[in-house]
Amino acid sequence: MTKKILIGKVVSNKSKKTIVIKVERKFRHPLLKKVMKRTKKYHAHYESGDYKIGQIIKIQESKPISKLKKWRVI
Repeated sequence: MTKKILIGKVVSNKSKKTIVIKVERKFRHPLLKKVMKRTKKYHAHYESGDYKIGQIIKIQESKPISKLKKWRVI
């Protein structure tokens, strides 16, 4: 089974080795037939690299690292 890859924007980089990414998805509403947007925040782990707020990055699903971190930066 392949691991999911998501693309999102960095929202917070204040924690050590953890960044928060906001991923936006679009879908068509079943009843209204209108395209809607939903966003979700993911906590991702990274070893090195300097990520700034607003930067667009890819994250990949991984084994749980902590209570909230289940994603890694690619």
